[in-house]
Amino acid sequence: MKTILLTALLGATLFAAGMDEGTMHKGKRLFEQTCSGCHGKDGKGVMQGGFNVQPRDLTKSMLTEEQLFLVAKKGAFHWGAVTTGMPAWEGVYDDDSLKAVAHYIYHTFAKESSQKVQAYPYDSSKLSQKALKRGKKIFFRNCAYCHGKEGKGNGVATYNPEKSIFPYDLTKLLLSEKQIFLFAKYGGKHWGSQKDDMPGWGVKYDDETLMGVARYVEEHLKTGR
Repeated sequence: MKTILLTALLGATLFAAGMDEGTMHKGKRLFEQTCSGCHGKDGKGVMQGGFNVQPRDLTKSMLTEEQLFLVAKKGAFHWGAVTTGMPAWEGVYDDDSLKAVAHYIYHTFAKESSQKVQAYPYDSSKLSQKALKRGKKIFFRNCAYCHGKEGKGNGVATYNPEKSIFPYDLTKLLLSEKQIFLFAKYGGKHWGSQKDDMPGWGVKYDDETLMGVARYVEEHLKTGR
C-alpha cells in the first residue's frame, strides 16, 4: 500500500492542473480512435457482444484523473478485474498519450462524479475497535460470498456459472479507502457498472459499519504494488 500512497501523492502533483486545451484535443482524438468503440463517444458505454463485463459508464466514474491514467496504462485486470475487457494500452501508447486520454475522460465525462467523491466527508480515523471488528465480521458475512475470504474474487458465488458474477480481486484494488466505502454504500451500478451484481449496502448498514468494512479491505486485503 506504500506504493499506492506514493503514487497518489505524485498524482496530486502530476494531475492537479486544470483543463488544458491542447491536451484535451489530443486526448479526444485518441479516445475517439481507441476508446469510443467500447465506451461510446458520450462515455456511457456501448453494450458489447461476447463481453463478460460490459464497458463502464464513464459519466458515473468515481476515479480521479490519475486513476483513469493508471487503468488505461495497466488495464483493468492489473487492478483486480477478473476479465480482460479493458486491456492495458501501455504497449500501444506512451505515458503522455495516455495522460491526455485520462485528461479528456476526466474533464469531459467523469469530473462531476469524481469531484463528488473527493468532496464527500470521510474520516475513519476515530472508528472504535468495536466498529472495526464489526466491519471484519460484515465482510466475512456478506462480501466474502463473492470476493472470497482472502478478497481474491473467488468466493462461492463465482462457482455457479449461471450467475455470471465477476467480483474484483480486492488485493489489487486501485481505489482508496473512501472510494471503497462509497462503492460499498451505493453499489456498482451507481458508479458506472452496467449490472447490479455489486449491490448498494447503504440500505442495510450504517456508515460506521461500512467504514469498518472499507478499513478492513484497505488494511488487511490490499497488498499494494
